Amino acid sequence: MKKISLTLCFLFVAIFGTFAQQKIEKQLNKDSIQYDKFGKLLYTVVSQYVDSVDSEELVENAIIGMLKELDPHSVYIPEKEVNRMNEPLEGNFEGIGIQFNILNDTLVVVAPISGGPSEEVGIASGDKIIFVGKENIAGTGLQNSDVQRLLRGKKGTLVEVLIKRNGENDLLPFEIKRDKIPIYSIDASYMASPETGYIKVNRFARTTMREFVQAIDTLKRDGARNLILDLRGNGGGYLTTAFQLADQFLGAGKMIVYTEGEKQIRQEYKATRIGTFETGKLIVLIDEGSASASEIVSGAVQDWDRGMIIGRRSFGKGLVQKPFNLPEGSMIRLTTARYYTPTGRSIQRPYDEGKESYYNELNRRFENGELMEKDSINFPDSLTYYTPNKRVVYGGGGIMPDIFIPLDTALNTELNRNLIRRGAYNQFVLNYLNRNREELKIKYTSFQSFKTCFALDDQLMDEFFIFAKKKKVKIEEGEYEKSKKLIDTQLNALFARNLYSVSAYFEIINELNDSYIEALKVLKGDSFKEAKLNFE
Repeated sequence: MKKISLTLCFLFVAIFGTFAQQKIEKQLNKDSIQYDKFGKLLYTVVSQYVDSVDSEELVENAIIGMLKELDPHSVYIPEKEVNRMNEPLEGNFEGIGIQFNILNDTLVVVAPISGGPSEEVGIASGDKIIFVGKENIAGTGLQNSDVQRLLRGKKGTLVEVLIKRNGENDLLPFEIKRDKIPIYSIDASYMASPETGYIKVNRFARTTMREFVQAIDTLKRDGARNLILDLRGNGGGYLTTAFQLADQFLGAGKMIVYTEGEKQIRQEYKATRIGTFETGKLIVLIDEGSASASEIVSGAVQDWDRGMIIGRRSFGKGLVQKPFNLPEGSMIRLTTARYYTPTGRSIQRPYDEGKESYYNELNRRFENGELMEKDSINFPDSLTYYTPNKRVVYGGGGIMPDIFIPLDTALNTELNRNLIRRGAYNQFVLNYLNRNREELKIKYTSFQSFKTCFALDDQLMDEFFIFAKKKKVKIEEGEYEKSKKLIDTQLNALFARNLYSVSAYFEIINELNDSYIEALKVLKGDSFKEAKLNFE
């Protein structure tokens, strides 16, 4: 009987294997016909068409058209864009190392990047670059692309610039040796309260974990027992970095995310080591701009009852792209699988109504009131999931926060929108600092003294609105009073950024951030215990 069973088993395997092999061979034959069809079509068009054609352009257009039929995130990347596309995630580029703005067609140095080649030769905040080599770039309709073309270049190459500096009559010559310039993925890290640290991550890049560990270690030394992790507007990045960041908060062996596709076997990512913040109250801030890797981290934190998610429903980008190199240096990023949170929720929202509808999702959410009212979001029972502590979480695309914070537009008048559109905020701050930078640095020797003592007096605000009128900003009576808190805070934050750091900017601008304010309130109360969250 046992021999018969084994024989039947082997027979079944052989028959099944034969059918499977025949299916594969049939698909390969079918695909081979399509390859031949495309090649013959291209040859026929190039050799027989009435006018001359560019075969490279034809193929690129065909690739783009083919990928459009798949999903919203499978894309073609031409050779010239491949390196530039990877820069923000690789964490560096090669150039002279400045943060800059273009003010009245003139390149103004906001700040030299710390440790970069410009700082080393003495270029300072407020300097205006007038010549690059022998090319006059001031007053010539300068664009960001022009700056990149002129100042970026291979490590070790030299670029000569002439700089106009306040207090100097003559242009100052500098010779700068280009080098690798870091692109930081953490915008801000500071103590939000005596026991709470705050970290804002703008992307999941190759350098993110090194930056994060340094930041969290500093915050813990400063007394941080709680953490606010700000992922608002973070569109994602490397899956590996998302996994490593989530690993900082979860115990060993816990699932962080898994991926699965029709042609990709299930692959699980689990916490593997002791993290830097496995205990302590954790809050993750998200919004409609938080996508992909941000959703992996917030989904894992939520599914394991490790922390509280505050904000608005995230974007819903849960498709895994893998790069495939094509001849001549171009590539495609092809979707090969989907992300799933530990409870089994698919992060990806539907895209069956086409790409246009898919990318119009945020407008739809706004029109439907979802950004203003939690009750505008309806989840069917089939999209209800449960955490280990029996908390309800929702599928259907994106991560639904535990505490919903509506989009607040009360302070945003037409005056504020016009000030932004006309570039009045940033240009006024740069102009003001060109005249008063040294005086302010002497008066406010640190950011904390600036934050405590600096005030926008009537004279400065009169000067600001005179400048705004010159920028053709129409100022209606009463609008400033309605937007006063918003306008004043933005100006204060921009002064802080240009005088001190990007982190200083966020420490001030977060005074307008309702999610951040709610997080601080929640950390003071008993919400973590009431929600049965694991933080001790």
